[in-house]
Amino acid sequence: MSIRRMMKVRGGMAVAGTAAMVLMLAGCGGSDEKPKSPKTPSAAQGQNGNSQTPSPSGSKGAVPVEVIATVKGPSSVVLNINSAVREAGNFVTVSGQIKNDGTEAYVETAAWRGDERTASAASVAGATLVDKQGKKRYYVLRDTEGRCSCTIGITRIGPGESVPFFAQFPAPPTSATEVDFTIPTFATATIKISG
Repeated sequence: MSIRRMMKVRGGMAVAGTAAMVLMLAGCGGSDEKPKSPKTPSAAQGQNGNSQTPSPSGSKGAVPVEVIATVKGPSSVVLNINSAVREAGNFVTVSGQIKNDGTEAYVETAAWRGDERTASAASVAGATLVDKQGKKRYYVLRDTEGRCSCTIGITRIGPGESVPFFAQFPAPPTSATEVDFTIPTFATATIKISG
C-alpha cells in the first residue's frame, strides 16, 4: 500500500470514529426536565388538596383589572377605561379595552382615527381629553413624523373579543384631576387622572 493511500484510509477512519463518538455522546445527554417533586399541599391548597382562592398580590393568575369608566359605542361595542395616568414626561396615558359585546364582527373603526392621514390610519388617534375647568381640549400626541402616540391597527373586532388600547396626551395642569375622554362614536367618559 502506498503512503498516500494509507493516509486516506486512516483519515477516513478518524472522521468515521469522530462521528461515532459525537453520536454516542449526544445519545448520553440528560434531559432538561427538572425532577418532579412529590405533591404536597401548597399554601393555596387546603389539607384535602382543594384549591382555595389565592390572594391577588403576587399571583400570576388573571387578576381583574380596575375599570374607572365604561361608555357605550355603536353596534354593541363598549369602551372600558382602566387608567388615566400622569407620566413623568408631562403627558397623560389613557388605557383600557374596546369590547364587542355583539354577535357579529365590528369593522367600522375609521371614525376612531379622527383626521389621521399617516400610514397608521387604523388607530384611535381621534381621541381627545377635555379639561372643562381650564376650558381646553387636548389631542393625541404625535411623533416627528406625524404618527400618533396611540394604539394602531384596530380594523376589526370579532364578536366577544376585547382589544386593548392606549392614547397619550399632553398633560393638563396638575390642578385638573378630572377630565372628559372621548373616542369618536362613543359617549364621553369623565375620568380621574392619577399620578
